[in-house]
Amino acid sequence: MAFIWKKQLRFRSEAFDLLVFLVLVFWIVLFIRLFIATPYTVIWSSMAPNFYQKDWIIVEKITQRFGTFNRGDVIVFVAQWKTSPYIKRIIGLPWETVKFQDGAVYICSDNVPSGSLIKDSEWNSCERLPEQYLPEWLKTNATCGKDEFKVKWWYFVMWDNRWRTTDSLCCFGIECYEWANYIVRDIDLIGKVWVRLYPKFTKF
Repeated sequence: MAFIWKKQLRFRSEAFDLLVFLVLVFWIVLFIRLFIATPYTVIWSSMAPNFYQKDWIIVEKITQRFGTFNRGDVIVFVAQWKTSPYIKRIIGLPWETVKFQDGAVYICSDNVPSGSLIKDSEWNSCERLPEQYLPEWLKTNATCGKDEFKVKWWYFVMWDNRWRTTDSLCCFGIECYEWANYIVRDIDLIGKVWVRLYPKFTKF
């Protein structure tokens, strides 16, 4: 009888230990997803040829709270008046002007680091953006009624797939009317794409 009692106590102790372990794992996973990183699945091919539909990505959230975002970073965010997350690339930074001419993107700012962009003789204050992440033949045209965007604060973002644009270039809609929004605010940001898990492991 004592043997059975000891066996029951040991079973209850092991069950309790397992329960404590599972609760601890749950809180660790929840903490990581809320504050460090979270997985997403790419829904559309808007970031082709660098991301495609059904790619698995990990979005780093620490950058949103403690770091800075740079030109070329791929970010995930929820645009104003939208509900679904977007994945896009940062093109324009605060206090810059983004221009489009002859199929190219130009950045106009006194604060652009020397040598980071290609100088263009047509605009003395502007430099052509070398987008190494895109095919050389791909053109970026102002197709939504506006070819110049002032970024007074926050970020100007674009899809890598320039044939389909529901981004800052098209004011997250079809056309850019007078007061249309084309900026991603800090509070809209979820985080920066850190790594693609599937179909090919790639760090960004």
